[in-house]
Amino acid sequence: MRSNELWLARHGETAWSLAGRHTGRTDVPLTPRGERQARALGERLRGAAFALVLASPLERARRTAELAGFGDALALDADLVELDYGAYEGRTRAEIQRARPDWDLWRDGCPGGETLAQAAARAERVLERVRAVDGAVLLVGHGHFTRTLATRALALSPDHGRHLALDPAGLSIVGAEHATPAIRLWNDARHLPDFD
Repeated sequence: MRSNELWLARHGETAWSLAGRHTGRTDVPLTPRGERQARALGERLRGAAFALVLASPLERARRTAELAGFGDALALDADLVELDYGAYEGRTRAEIQRARPDWDLWRDGCPGGETLAQAAARAERVLERVRAVDGAVLLVGHGHFTRTLATRALALSPDHGRHLALDPAGLSIVGAEHATPAIRLWNDARHLPDFD
């Protein structure tokens, strides 16, 4: 990246994220609480200037960006969609582990789904686009893919994403320290009051 920071926001809550269901390409909407989270994210980002704002075209991410106040500046990028979970789409970790007790997404992937290497290649395409921009960039996306993207921005192996928990509407920043990629903020949710 040039002199820019990469601001990463995960979409707000959905019924599937609340239930712990793997939500890849299924286009589920935000819950009412998720919409409130998106607006609170917008309040947190008020006054921040972005040279580029990108979001996944899936409704939960696109709508989060819109409710956060970036609808006019928003560009959609299909490379920001969530991982394709294949046969595990819609299933919880507990359901998957009943059949495969030692299953780990970051190691094993999903049958019939996208490999971690394929997701990392998409992340590299996003980073290439970001590197062409001078200034901070906001990316609004999904849990596992955003974690994969952060690993690539940090020049880490994609499976290190397992160490980067990311909550709905959480905000993270990847920048640099002494010209070395560095996490400046991770999974910050102080802008999210305990919505009922």
